[in-house]
Order: sequence, then C-alpha cells, then structure tokens
Amino acid sequence: MKILFIVPYPTDKAPSQRFRFEQYYELLNEKGIEFDIKPFLSNEIWDILYLPGRFLKKAFGILGGLFKRFFLLFKLKQYDYIFIHREATPIGPSFFEYFASRWLKKKIIYDFDDAIWIPNFSEANSFFSFLKGYGNVNKICSYAYKISCGNEYLCDYAKQFNSNVVYNPTTIDTNNYHNRVKDQNGKEFVIGWTGSHSTIRYIGEIVPVIAKLEKKYKFTFRVISDFKPEFELESLEYVKWKKESEINDLLGFNIGIMPLVNDKWANGKCGFKALQYMSLGIPALVSPVGVNSRIVDHGLNGFICDTSQEWETAIETLLKNRETLGEMSKQTRKKIIDHYSVKSNSDNFIGLFQ
Repeated sequence: MKILFIVPYPTDKAPSQRFRFEQYYELLNEKGIEFDIKPFLSNEIWDILYLPGRFLKKAFGILGGLFKRFFLLFKLKQYDYIFIHREATPIGPSFFEYFASRWLKKKIIYDFDDAIWIPNFSEANSFFSFLKGYGNVNKICSYAYKISCGNEYLCDYAKQFNSNVVYNPTTIDTNNYHNRVKDQNGKEFVIGWTGSHSTIRYIGEIVPVIAKLEKKYKFTFRVISDFKPEFELESLEYVKWKKESEINDLLGFNIGIMPLVNDKWANGKCGFKALQYMSLGIPALVSPVGVNSRIVDHGLNGFICDTSQEWETAIETLLKNRETLGEMSKQTRKKIIDHYSVKSNSDNFIGLFQ
C-alpha cells in the first residue's frame, strides 16, 4: 500500500496536521506502509503567512503551490490512497480532488477538523479571502471515498454529502511527546491558555472573571500564543509559542481554560486545548461547546462552565483547594490515554485506509 498525504502546510508546523495524522507516520512505517507528503506551502511562505502585508510574496507562493498541485496530478497513479487534509488548494475550485477521484478513480480520504465551510480568515490574509472556495467542502465530501472528521458535529455535516464518514478524533501522543505530568504541589498558581491568533478572541469572554478574581487572589494568567493579547489584566503574562519549549511551557499551568462562544464555527472545534492540558495532568475548564462536553467529565477531571458565575466558581474552587486540584489532576491523563491518545486510536486511523 502507498499513501499520498496532500496537506496545506509544511511538516511539523501546524497543530491540525501534527495532532491529526503526522504523529501516525511512525505507525505507518512500522506496518510497512509507504507514504509521501506534499504540502501546498513552502517553509518560506509558512514563515510569513500570518504576518501583515507581503502580499506579492504570498501571491507568488500560492501560485507556486497551484502549479505543484497541477503537475502532481500526473503522478497519482502510483498511490492507492490520497489523504487530503482540509483541501488540496486553499483558493479556487476543487480541481485536484475532482480529477483525482472522477478521472483517475483514486480513493480519497478527506480529513477536516474545523467547520471549514464557514468563512473564517485571518486579518493578515483578508486580501485573499474572496478567492477562498468555502463551497468546495461539499463537493470534496461527495468526491471522497471516505471522510475523516474530528468531532460528531463535523461528521453530521459530512453525512449530508457522503455516507462513508468516520469519527476520527484529534489525538495526543502520550508516549513520546505529551509524556510528562504536572506537579501540582508548587506554591505558584497559574491559570493558563494556549492557542493561535485565530482563537485568542475567545479569552475575552472570561477576562471580566479573571479581573474580578485577581483582586482577591494571587495568581498568574499565562497566555501562550503566536501573538500577544491586549487585555488589561494585572495577572497577565505572555509567553510566545515555540515548539521547542511547548511542553515545558504548558507544564507551568495548574489549570487550563478553553472558553468558546456557542456558534457554528466553535462547534466544529475538536477540543485540542483541553486534550493538551489533560494529557499533562492539568485539569481543563471548558465551555460546553462542541466536543468539549465529551472530553471533560464535569467535577472529575475538569469543569464545564457556561456562565460567568460558573467560570468564577470553578476557578475559585481550584485556587482555594489544592487537594481537589490534585485529585482532578490524577484523572485527567487517564481520560486522554484511554480515549484520545495515538495508541487508543491507532486501529481507527489505520482503518481509514481499508
């Protein structure tokens, strides 16, 4: 068997790729399955993708990606399966998927972990937004041999266009990467959040809660991201995200938060922040949106918080009671290992190519 991975970004860069399929490459090697990886963007374009301006360089990078995709069509005969994450090309019609499935009769595994049919783009790249083919998702679903979705909300959407849909959760490598556990016995207390510029807006939902609590308790509100947030909080501490220090930085958290707004886009999220926190023994406090209520068991390994009062109560409970914090911490990693780890999902992932 030989698989071609068609992906938007270079390897080991984007979380959606790292935690949905890149961490299964070793498993494929162990099973003697050959595979190639073809990103749309080069490392050079990735490095400037979310920076403001540089439109000409970005345009040439996108044009180069389109040419690569066109010429790749002539090499597809050697592959048994084509695994496409999100889309083959970020702009224009789904020509690659159409020709691969309809003309070359290739079995496409179509994978997505966001509600990518809903317009959503960064301010830095709004110039190109009118070129995005948001309507392509429905077509690619119909072209696919099988669809891999990160939560049930996404599965339900995909089933409108294809009956062969597999729930394939985002997973954590608890053996080789997220393989350490937070020591909850330290004196410092850190409320943490990690994420990219695209989701940092959700923190605004609980800034008033943090502002109220920091007047009563001493703690640090640490944000790990690629962009510095602009919140007026005395407890705020910004840490720039770096892959090299990612695990050490996360282990600085005592609790991790994942607030969301209950809209269609947020319902497509796959709970990655909660998965990361809990895999390291960090209780997760989450909004009851999308898959979050499935990942977090309220009162056992975290709290599900809907209102400002619920957020305040949950944070205050763990601030005041280290024993409760420690007990929750013990339960978090077990939930991930049993249900959201690479090991627990390996057979499901390999089953996509059958």
